[in-house]
Amino acid sequence: MDKLTMTDTIVSTKVAKGLSWETMGKDLGLSPVWLASACLGMNSAKPDTAKAIAEYLGLGPEVANALAAYPTKIWDQTVPSDPLIYRLYEIVGVYGDTLKQVIQEKFGDGIMSAIDFAMEVDRVEDPKGDRVLISMNGKFLPYKSW
Repeated sequence: MDKLTMTDTIVSTKVAKGLSWETMGKDLGLSPVWLASACLGMNSAKPDTAKAIAEYLGLGPEVANALAAYPTKIWDQTVPSDPLIYRLYEIVGVYGDTLKQVIQEKFGDGIMSAIDFAMEVDRVEDPKGDRVLISMNGKFLPYKSW
């Protein structure tokens, strides 16, 4: 089973069972953001975690094997039209250089890891309308000279 078929199988099963990433993550002891990313094919799960996810959903070993397989992280390079995803692109477009400047002033020349990384999504109630809080926490990786 390839990652695309795995994702279709997992997502359709999730929907059929009326599950959320939050519920699944809580039940499995996993971050719902990481869990969704792995199930959407952008991260690999350790074999025991992959097996637990597949068993939780009532899916077979072919799904567990696909979850454990190393992904090739390729995504559509065109600007997306989905409004929520587009807004994330817009944030990086407007604030990307700003974030780079601020991070490098604080840490030096380098990058934030997307490997040694965690992310959470929370809902913040507000009388003017609830807000989305996205927290990203990545290890700073300085560029090295040799």
